[in-house]
Amino acid sequence: MNAAAADCGLAGQIIAAIRAVVGTRPAALHEPHFAGNEWTYLKECLDSTFVSSVGKFVDRFEQQLAEYTGARHAVAVMNGTAALQIAMQLAGVQRDDEVLIPALTFVATACAVRYCDAVPHFVDSEQRTLGVDVKALRAYLQDIAEIRNRQCFNRTTGRVIRALVPMHVFGHPMDIEAAVTLAQDFHLALIEDAAESLGSTLHGRHTGTFGVMGTLSFNGNKTVTTGGGGAVLFQDPLLARRARHLTTTAKLPHRWEFQHDEVGYNYRMPNLNAALGCAQLEQLDGFVAAKRELYDRYRGAFARVAGVQLLGEPPGTRSNYWLQTLLLDESAAGQRDLILAATNDAGLMTRPVWTLMHRLQPYREHPRMDLSTAEALAQRIINIPSSSQLAAAGAH
Repeated sequence: MNAAAADCGLAGQIIAAIRAVVGTRPAALHEPHFAGNEWTYLKECLDSTFVSSVGKFVDRFEQQLAEYTGARHAVAVMNGTAALQIAMQLAGVQRDDEVLIPALTFVATACAVRYCDAVPHFVDSEQRTLGVDVKALRAYLQDIAEIRNRQCFNRTTGRVIRALVPMHVFGHPMDIEAAVTLAQDFHLALIEDAAESLGSTLHGRHTGTFGVMGTLSFNGNKTVTTGGGGAVLFQDPLLARRARHLTTTAKLPHRWEFQHDEVGYNYRMPNLNAALGCAQLEQLDGFVAAKRELYDRYRGAFARVAGVQLLGEPPGTRSNYWLQTLLLDESAAGQRDLILAATNDAGLMTRPVWTLMHRLQPYREHPRMDLSTAEALAQRIINIPSSSQLAAAGAH
């Protein structure tokens, strides 16, 4: 199909629908928005000279996170990948253990498993939420797993399946309550990858607080950013204390001596980043409200576009709509790359979902269940401009 045909076809209709919402200017996929106390807090941090991992903003940011999410404790680290790694280690993931993760996820989830010298085991997703298909996973585990001494073993590989790490894709809460039940039934540690879902809830409860631990990301493209950063959410104060110890090089408290009682990590979030995060968290409710308004505007614009649907929040949830998502009809899946090219050529940044994990060179030989749904979804998903400020831009 040539460019002229694209203008008249589905690609052209999608461009027109996006333009009707965001206006005529170029639109990035997701940009941070700084409209609060960012400059004030950053200057205060600089003036204090405490710009590294010691300073009041780190503690303040952790407290704000815990209060907002309903977690008892939060430990801030340098990025979401580090948060996942620490959470897995604290959950008991050991060398050669298997960790169940979705094939449809960002590569950091798989990387964190390998950092623990463990083995990613890829599982399928379901179309309603894009999250782990818990029902299909249960049937799969009933077929390949065996419980011995309160541990889940993979009968095929002989390895322990230690943990399940479901992800809330693009901010939409997956069926985490069913995942909790499955994890209990199969003696798995449940770690929520809530990197994209700050501000999202299921039945009024914040994502990242259902499992043993939950992890967050504050990369520059997230709903709230610290530039680079992440956090682990805890209900167990002992786990939180151990996380804080491990992420500060396992240094024992002392006024001047440097004693470290185990191999730790220099993962603590710097005070400078936390200062930015404190200002961003103060605006989080407004960001989420704006992104939900943006969804409503897109929903109206796409109501008359055949061949594509705008992904909405699952029943019983309140999504932060981190990335607005189009799902092409199966009959239109072959046009995905044409649409991506046409929209980006028009100055509207769009992207497909991540390359599925088992398609990446480092992970091609790892165990996996049937991934038919994830494979189909990967050919049909397109993310469109999603910055919180676009709702206001499109209103003029």
